[in-house]
Amino acid sequence: MHATIRNNHCPPGGAHLSPSTVFLFGVVFAAALAVLAGDLNAQTNPFRPDSEWGELPDGREWGAVSAIYPAPDGNLWVAERCGVNSCVGSDLDPVLLMDTDGNVLRSFGAGLISWPHGIFVEPDGSVWITDAMVGDAEDYGLGHSVMKFSPEGELLMTLGTPGTAGDPPEFLNRPSDVLVAPNGEIYVVDNHGTDPPNRIVKYAPDGTYLETWGETGFGPGQLHDPHALAMDSQGRLFVGDRKNNRIQLFDQDGNFLEFWTQFGRPSGIFIDENDRIYVADSESSLADEAHQGRRNPGWERGIRIGDARTGWVDYFIPDSHPDPNESGTSGPEGVAVDADGNVYGGEVLQRRVVKHHRIRP
Repeated sequence: MHATIRNNHCPPGGAHLSPSTVFLFGVVFAAALAVLAGDLNAQTNPFRPDSEWGELPDGREWGAVSAIYPAPDGNLWVAERCGVNSCVGSDLDPVLLMDTDGNVLRSFGAGLISWPHGIFVEPDGSVWITDAMVGDAEDYGLGHSVMKFSPEGELLMTLGTPGTAGDPPEFLNRPSDVLVAPNGEIYVVDNHGTDPPNRIVKYAPDGTYLETWGETGFGPGQLHDPHALAMDSQGRLFVGDRKNNRIQLFDQDGNFLEFWTQFGRPSGIFIDENDRIYVADSESSLADEAHQGRRNPGWERGIRIGDARTGWVDYFIPDSHPDPNESGTSGPEGVAVDADGNVYGGEVLQRRVVKHHRIRP
């Protein structure tokens, strides 16, 4: 099997230099990059953040957000965790339809979802939510499932058995994200976290189980915390292989194509109709003496925007958290884009949605 590794930060090949020369060059080059980084990011970030976007009704406060996706009518679907980081025992609707000004138009889902994590919206407006399970959700018969709703909130289909973890075809285990291909086939990345299973589960349009692929590991085609899904115009499946700090590309039969590392540590992926790819990195950490051992060291958290056809990264929207080495998760985990090119980041730690207004082409 031919494997392609794409990293646009590193040139293919290079001169053979002595260790001392390499070290000196590295020090000088790193210093130059540090000086230039701020200017380059400023020049290639044509967005300005609005961290006050989204007013919830009746004084309700935002909970953790990792699920956000545009609706066919130009509005946005957002699933938030009921003012905190769990909807277990809450009577609030976690799934909200919002306009681009941040007004809630309608909502649904109270009592059906414990921990909304991933979301996908079909062209007909159907809304898919993954319930990855949290805390004592199993005692309430919640979690370990993927649900399809009508735009009005009617439950149309359930994959997995809510409240029970296990293996397909009957069960799932903390599914992170879901995607419906143009032919109607359904893909689920199963298992939120790094423990097995780390897999992709495929279903027919009517929910009939078809196949499972993937295993825990670090090699091409292996997965470790598969966290996000997207598909480009070629029908390639983009999997956010988060613990492995890469995006893996597969065909729709599960054959490995290549992997990319240039988009950081992917928590969320969105690909628009023009094959622009938006990747939310909520867990990388800058490498310095005080923070060795952090996840994906040397990378900044934020949203990277590029071309899904070539893999080139064009823009970077940095995380607004004051500590770029926060040990957990900060900044955007979910990401979506509206018809005007504005980018929305769903944030878990900060518990909000930030609208990044596009201010120039």
